[in-house]
Amino acid sequence: MSQEGYSVSDYLYELPQELIAQDPIEDRSASRLLVMDRKTGELSHRIFRDVKEYLRPGDCLVLNDTRVIPARLMGVREGTGGNVEILLLKRLADEAAPDDEHAGGMNSLVWECLVKPGRKLRPGADVLFGAETADAAPLKARIVSVTDDGNRIVRFFFDGIWEEVLDRLGEMPLPPYITHRLPRENRDRYQTVYAKNTGSAAAPTAGLHFTDALLNEIRGAGVRTVFVTLHVGLGTFRPVKTENILEHHMHTEYCEISAGAADEINSARAAGGRIICVGTTSVRTLETLSSDDGKVKSGKADTDIFIYPGYRFKAVDGLITNFHLPGSTLIMLVSAFAGRENVLEAYRTAVDERYRFFSFGDAMLII
Repeated sequence: MSQEGYSVSDYLYELPQELIAQDPIEDRSASRLLVMDRKTGELSHRIFRDVKEYLRPGDCLVLNDTRVIPARLMGVREGTGGNVEILLLKRLADEAAPDDEHAGGMNSLVWECLVKPGRKLRPGADVLFGAETADAAPLKARIVSVTDDGNRIVRFFFDGIWEEVLDRLGEMPLPPYITHRLPRENRDRYQTVYAKNTGSAAAPTAGLHFTDALLNEIRGAGVRTVFVTLHVGLGTFRPVKTENILEHHMHTEYCEISAGAADEINSARAAGGRIICVGTTSVRTLETLSSDDGKVKSGKADTDIFIYPGYRFKAVDGLITNFHLPGSTLIMLVSAFAGRENVLEAYRTAVDERYRFFSFGDAMLII
């Protein structure tokens, strides 16, 4: 690959602020769909439910079944009452902490987190959630340490079942470009209809467009649907801070492919079907857990795969994806798949045609 394409500035585009979708539309499958022929760059304008017209019997649609947790916790610092925000990133341990005087017989979990205000939350600081006194708080936390990139290792203390405590006290961790709050009763709109395996700090947003009815139509047309898992981290939204993209360090995310899913994907390819990934997370999962000949392997991994132009795809023939942030690793991945100039021209067209961008926005099919 030439030197062009190695710079963050090669992946920038102009986006009017009003095109950033702030709320999901009522009918998931009524989003707009920009269809790109990856060989020619030719574009077509459709509605998302029309995606079934581009799928053939024998194709395999690969979806990420991760489920988003209400990972945003709002609390107060014990002793000062100052407001604290903690975003759960990655669960690290399940050990009880009987020797910690803060435990008091409570259950304990350890997470890697983002915290605000970071400068004031140093190791040893205690945070209360759900009440402003330690005796009344159903959830407590202690800052254990600081990671090299400024995140915090946090031990949480609670009674009962962690998932129930989190469901009661946590909020959906919407990306920073979404300024509207998602009401508790609408939490499912930031989940795919097939979300199953809990663990994401953000939704695999390409899948938000599917309804159960549309998936049933697709299956009825002879297309296989297969589920893999990648738990999305908030690092997905972090900007690339180095102008030379080769100097960028990718965050890691947990991914998994079951033996049954790997067999289904490999069987579809062997029979001449295309492997169509729903979202960049599904792409990263397949490309992490596949061999050079394109055969997908079952297994689990912490992946930090970074895909940018020049990458040779092993296991993916088509991609359904949303519109991504300028200069992000996600637009680099899409550019690797469809060609940087094709992608930037498609984005310029989407802006001109007033498509809605990012998590709650419209979609692209690249095939």
